[in-house]
Amino acid sequence: MTRRVLLALTLAAALLAVAAPAWAGSPHFVNDQTTFAQDGDTLTVTFKEAGLGDEAQVDYLLDATFQCVNPGGNDPQAGNKQSFETAAALPVQNGQVSGSLSVTAVLQPKCEPPMAVAVRSATLTDITNNLSVSL
Repeated sequence: MTRRVLLALTLAAALLAVAAPAWAGSPHFVNDQTTFAQDGDTLTVTFKEAGLGDEAQVDYLLDATFQCVNPGGNDPQAGNKQSFETAAALPVQNGQVSGSLSVTAVLQPKCEPPMAVAVRSATLTDITNNLSVSL
């Protein structure tokens, strides 16, 4: 009888060891479905992240640095860079998230023609899984 109990416990432990990796995901951004697009003072990142396993939602942060530039594309002054960010919690469906986040620059002093707003850097971070993709 002791051998049967020991065998049953060994089989149960083996099943748990094999099943555990199936619950885990392998999160990653799908590169060909991640785009950064600027429209005026607004930057929008459209993305897809897959391999999220059984997570219910993922927290994201979009951080971008904007700057006024002159018509030649040069930075007229060193102190006019400003960073802006936005965050969102998006639901996971079938182990993936497809979504978009936007951030709008409100530069001070205001960037007026002939100057234009340019995105100097941007990073979308999956805070839940500590993954990032950059412009």
